[in-house]
Amino acid sequence: MKIWNIAKITLFFAVVVIVCRFVLLPFVFPRKYQKEIEYFSQEYHLPESLVYSVVFTESKFEHDAVSLKSAKGLMQIGEGTGEWAGGLLDITEYNQEMLFEPQVNIKIGCWYLDKLIHQFDGIQTALAAYNAGSGNVSKWLLDSKYSDDGKTLKEIPYGETKRYVKKVIITQKIYQWLYDIE
Repeated sequence: MKIWNIAKITLFFAVVVIVCRFVLLPFVFPRKYQKEIEYFSQEYHLPESLVYSVVFTESKFEHDAVSLKSAKGLMQIGEGTGEWAGGLLDITEYNQEMLFEPQVNIKIGCWYLDKLIHQFDGIQTALAAYNAGSGNVSKWLLDSKYSDDGKTLKEIPYGETKRYVKKVIITQKIYQWLYDIE
């Protein structure tokens, strides 16, 4: 009788794990805008999981999201960054409303993220710059309280940015595990 109870309990937990993995978690962590994210991830040599995690963290996949600082769209692109990127990327007749178009927003967001990764030589420092601004991160890297080597941050002084970087990294790991993507 005891073996039968253990088997039922084991089966119950197996079903719970399967339902969580294949039903609940994909609902919570979707792959919306998959075509655009796959395309621009490849174009800018970014891990898909990183782009999904930034979109998830920034806007929860709401293409019309606007932040308190007026950042717009899926990847929460600021107006200045949008203007700058729109010109450099030759986006025809660029205007701020285009930041609500998933293809334009993801293109600019991936381009900018790639630029920050190269500028700051790593994903975590680039994510801090994506959130707090590259000027702030450049200052932090010069301060021995925040960086030992001038290249990586040992401490992020803004609580919001520290939480942001952790959330994106954790979410990226979830996307990697859930969808078996880079």
